[in-house]
Amino acid sequence: MTLFVDADAFPNLLKPILLRAIERVSLPTKVVSNKKVNLGNSKYIEYILVPQGVDVADSRIVELCRPGDLVVTADIPLADRVISKNAHAIDHRGELYTVENIKHYLAMRNLMESIRESGEVTEGPKPFGRKDAHAFANQLNAFLSKMERV
Repeated sequence: MTLFVDADAFPNLLKPILLRAIERVSLPTKVVSNKKVNLGNSKYIEYILVPQGVDVADSRIVELCRPGDLVVTADIPLADRVISKNAHAIDHRGELYTVENIKHYLAMRNLMESIRESGEVTEGPKPFGRKDAHAFANQLNAFLSKMERV
């Protein structure tokens, strides 16, 4: 399994959590972004810089990921694309996207986007905090433990 990180909007609070997990399980990792993002130094991490542009990093992740890989992203359309390739996706707040739930998340995202485009003012997501980082760490550890047993 390879871990892919959609790193353009990756929260700083998660960097040490992810680095410890990568080192603990010797997890090959590709950090994909359109600007320099540093998770830390590890022989398991490869940094891939892509050109600026809409969904360029997402498309590179989809191109490179294989069935069974894990993608960390807050981008629901990207999560949908990797799940369709039989890969896995976890968001920054610890939500594990699955075949069973991704279409629901995608529909909700599209609905909220449509509401915003109609001029309605909506609340954005709550600020990212320690509780979210803890939920991410728990979900990541549970996922990696499950994969080690397989």
